[in-house]
This record gives sequence, structure tokens and C-alpha cells, in this order.
Amino acid sequence: MSADFLPDEAPADGPPDLPADRFEAERPALRAVAYRMLGSLAEAEDAVQEAWLKLSRTDIAEVRNLGAWLTTVVGRICLDMLRSRTARREDPLPEQDPVGGAIRLPDPVVTAMTRADPEREILIADSVGIALMIVLETLSPAERLAFVLHDMFDVPFDDIAPILGRTAVSTRQLASRTRRRVQGAAPAADTDLARKRDVVNAFLTASRGGDFDALLAVLDPDVVARSDGGTRVPGVLRRGASDVASQAIAFARFAADARPVLVNGTPGVVSYAGGRPLSVMSFTIRNGRVTALDILTDPTRLAALALPV
Repeated sequence: MSADFLPDEAPADGPPDLPADRFEAERPALRAVAYRMLGSLAEAEDAVQEAWLKLSRTDIAEVRNLGAWLTTVVGRICLDMLRSRTARREDPLPEQDPVGGAIRLPDPVVTAMTRADPEREILIADSVGIALMIVLETLSPAERLAFVLHDMFDVPFDDIAPILGRTAVSTRQLASRTRRRVQGAAPAADTDLARKRDVVNAFLTASRGGDFDALLAVLDPDVVARSDGGTRVPGVLRRGASDVASQAIAFARFAADARPVLVNGTPGVVSYAGGRPLSVMSFTIRNGRVTALDILTDPTRLAALALPV
């Protein structure tokens, strides 16, 4: 399974009336839908492949708008996956039980600072940063579907309602309530890329130098830091500039090499130790200060990412 989301070839035994290149043309957008729905690159790929299999069993003469049809198919598949995940009580909500390891961050989309990657740009278009993805993780499956399909991909409520088994009016109300929740939990971050890069560089310089006061200057007083170490390492949630600054200084001692990258389109850092990736850090920056720091340290998930070398 492709962790770096490069396009795969469609199966050769697909429907004869539908050239594979027509499905391939829709694949990047479908991955984007599935990623927002699931927060997992691997599961998003599975959902897209399942959509292809469903298409291969469908009379395409009845499909008037292939892109719209596939989008709703992927939405339904992702909804079922989310409901199954909830039923098994897997992937608990972020911050639910930080001491017990309940924090699970969504997969980051990591790209090099200097290399354009059209596939990944499509995947994270519309400013889908880690902060927003974390908020999406807190929604119910129905809320997430309504918000993602309508607010992010302009799917009409008349098309979303049958997936949820609701009326269009009820679906519109659900999306409206969810929109208010999302906007309240993920207020707009700074948009100046150069300014955000300066803030991240200041954070790294202060961490490496053990400059506690300089870290306090770049951190919001109410900053939140989340780390996801996987199943073997309990997740950690820290709040407040002093606590986060102390941990940043301690962590910097283990990271021999920290390299700037883009994480979901915003400046971030990949840290290495002994030539192996140690972490991916994503920064949420508002008013020139770091308000959230999300750190993925799970070695299994890091190995599955296509990290810049």
C-alpha cells in the first residue's frame, strides 16, 4: 500500500466501458475526501480501492456524473469504516485520556520545503492542517461525513442525506451544528508562511540552546502539546508554556538532527537520531505564537511515511 500517496494503476480487470484513466483522474480527489474522513493515509487508500471495486460491479451507463458518484461512494465507505472503528472502540478521541495513552494524532502529510508535490497538495488543499484534522477526529461519524462532504467538497445535502439515512433538512441542521463546533475548536491560524517559518525556527533555536525564556516568548501562554508514541508508549498531553518549554528542551537533547519540512502545508520539523526518524512535529501558530504542538513519535507510523531524506 502506498504510504506516500503516489497514484497506483487501476486493476486491469475493471469495467470495460470505463477506461482506467477516468478513474485515475478522480483518484487524487477521492484520496483527499478519504483522508479528511479517516485521518489515516493507509485507510484512505483502502477506501479508494474499495470504491474502484464497487465501480467495477456497477453499470456505468447509470452514472451521470462519475466524480460526484465516486465521492459519495467513498463517503459511504469511510462512514462504515468510522462506525466500525467506533464499535471496536479503537482510535479513542484526542485528549480523552492522556495518561492512559488515548491520544492518537491523525497521519501527517509531510513534504520537503523546496519540492512541489501536486498529489500531496491536492491531499491537503483548503488549509487542512493537523489542528483541523484533530478536531475532525472528535466528531461523530455522521457529523464528520456531513461536514467533510458539504463544507469541504460542496456535495449537496440531497446527496448526503441518503448516506446518513436522514432527510436533507436534518442533514443541513447536522452540518450547521458541526460547522459551529469546528469553527469554535479550530479558530483561524496565521497564514503568512514566511512568518510561521520564522516562529518555528525561533522555537528550534531556543530548544537546542536550552533558552527557556526564549521559548516562553515564542509559545502562547495556553499552548497545548500532544505526543503520540503508538501502542507501546502512552500518549502525553501537556498544557501551558512553562511545561511545554521544559519538555522541548529535554527532547532537543535526543534529536541530533532537526530538518524543516511542511506538515499539512505549514512549517514543521522532522527530527532524526542515529539516521532514523524520531518525530514529526506540527505547529499551530496564531498571532505569531505557537498555540499547539503535535508530535508523532510512533516508530511504526513514522516508518510508513515518506519522510524527506
